[in-house]
Order: sequence, then structure tokens, then C-alpha cells
Amino acid sequence: MIELRSITTRYGSVLANDHLDLSVRRGELLTLLGPSGCGKTTALRTLTGHVRPSEGQVLIDGRDVTDLPTYRRELGMVFQNFALFPHMTVRDNVGFPLMIRGLDRHERAERVAAALRLVRLEGHEGKHPRQLSGGQQQRVGLARALVYRPKVLLLDEPLSNLDAKLREEMRFEIKDVVTRLGITAVYVTHDQEEALALSDRVAIMNRGRLEQIGTPEEIYTAPHTHFVAEFVGLSNFLGGRVEAVTGDEMTVAVGPIRTLAVAPVGATPGQRVLLFVRPNEVILAPGDLAAEAGALPGRIEKATYLGDKVDYRVTLGEGVSLRVQADARLRLAPGAAVTLRLPPGRAFVADAAERGVAGLPGTAS
Repeated sequence: MIELRSITTRYGSVLANDHLDLSVRRGELLTLLGPSGCGKTTALRTLTGHVRPSEGQVLIDGRDVTDLPTYRRELGMVFQNFALFPHMTVRDNVGFPLMIRGLDRHERAERVAAALRLVRLEGHEGKHPRQLSGGQQQRVGLARALVYRPKVLLLDEPLSNLDAKLREEMRFEIKDVVTRLGITAVYVTHDQEEALALSDRVAIMNRGRLEQIGTPEEIYTAPHTHFVAEFVGLSNFLGGRVEAVTGDEMTVAVGPIRTLAVAPVGATPGQRVLLFVRPNEVILAPGDLAAEAGALPGRIEKATYLGDKVDYRVTLGEGVSLRVQADARLRLAPGAAVTLRLPPGRAFVADAAERGVAGLPGTAS
């Protein structure tokens, strides 16, 4: 439905998008996720027509729209600041795109009513934006974007101005509406949890390029690069050396630890690697059971209560520490002896200069 072909966009000496190739399937909700300055907003503004790329093409539904103005691209847009007209009622805000397109009063009324039903705002037609909550205002913005039945819905950080509870509620509202309509949607955010909860696929951007694209599960459980593993979710990174390689597995020495990991292509003994382990994947038990096969002795350095879980910092000796998250019913105090079991880690080939490798310490982020 959408194609960005080799999009390059420069702002003077700054390269915002660097030969970016991206395809969005018809009817899917794809999220552009990345840190500030990664190029995701420039990519969205290139899609809307607010930015003209230095090189490349933009296609929507098979048509080259690179040189078309925004109003001719058949897009619905939802913004983070709601962008509602404060002097207009909800009815008039939602109906505004239809009015400027010249639809008659009767058809406008029917479409506005249908759009407000879609976002569950019946009965609020006569109110002004100041009389609505933040979540209701965002629903008005969503209804206005959908009322003229665009081919594509674009959402630029639409929940960033809402509090945590409202953000969670609106995630499900947006996902539900997009799914029911079967519309193609592109969502921009820097919030990892939001991206994983909403998306059919997530496109991770870094330095103007596409770092990885996949389902939320693929992005979280099988990151292709160190950047993706570090940016999405909590991670432990352990710098080590390959001791032996057997098939697609290898034994890695990390300070006092010997552990198995999935071997990257071309892994060889003596090579430096960076192991990646999620804090919730580490199995933690109280007491010193290190005599058991695969068990590692450690000591609680810090414990942070998070409601349904506790976040522990565990030291294993020789500068190696791990972040571990365990059920809150297991309450351990700093200084307590514990035993860890590591899952088979994933590994990235690492240069000596890469963070977490010099001196072979373990790091967590």
C-alpha cells in the first residue's frame, strides 16, 4: 500500500534519512520506532508531503505521489497536540474536512455521526474541545482523520500528551478502530511499549536508516543488532570471548562464567562477542546452589520493588553484574546470596571498542 524507495533527505549537512526503503502492507498497522533524531518523523513527513526528499520516491497504492501536495494524497492525520479548532464544536471539528471538500450538509451529518460512533463519542457533538478530557480530544482528532475515508491513516506521537492510564486506554482504542476499518496505518513513536502493544509490524530506525523490521515478537525476542536489543526492552549485555564452537552453539567465557550461546555466523574461538540476555529470562533462586550443574553463585547488590515484580542487580564476581527481574512474591534483601541460571544467550560479534566489551565486564541497560 505504501512504499518509500531509497528516500534520502538532507537538512543542510544533516542526513535525516539515508537511502531509506520501507514497504507497508495493505491493512496493517506499522509503527516507526526509534530514539529522537533517528529520522522517523522525517520519514512520516516525507510520506505526508510536508518534506520533499532530496532523492527517492514515495508511492501510495501504486501511484507515485512524490511531487503531489499533501491534500492530494488521500491521507488522514492525527497529531500529538490534537490540533482541534477551539472555537468549533466537536461536530464541526470532525466535519471540517468534509466541508472544505464541498460535501452537502446531509452527507456531512451522516459521516460525522458515523465517525463519532466509531470512536464512542455520541452525545458530545455540541461540546467544545475545552469541555473534553485529553482522551476525548484525541478521539475527536481520530474521528476527524477518518471521516472522509482516507486510504492511509498517519499518527504522529498521538498519545505523548496524555497521562499513563489514558495512553494505555487509547492504545486499545486506536488498534480497535484501525482493525475494524481494515485501514492501512503508520504510527510514529519513541515509546517501545506502545509500539509492541499496537503494531502488526515494527520498523526500528537508527541514524536515518531501517535497522530491523518485524512483528513485535520478532523484534523483542530475536533482535538482529546490538542497537535493537538495547533499544527495545531491558537487556543485559555481557562481553566475552568464544572458547569453543559446536554447530550453531558456542561456549563463551564472561569473567568467571562459562555459558552457552547461539553462535553468530562465522564465530571462531578467541573472538570477542557481546551476549544479550533479557532480565526476565534469568532464573533466580535464593541461597547458594552453585554445586548444581549450570548454576552460578551471586549476591544481591540492589533491589527495586516494581509492584508485580522486583528488579534486582546481582553481582557474580570479577566485575560481572546482571539485572534480573523476578516475581514480587520472592523478596530478597541486598546482600542476600542467590543462584542464577542463564538461558542460552543470543550473541553479537563485538569490537574491542564496543560498550561492555573492554575489560570483559557485564553491563545492563
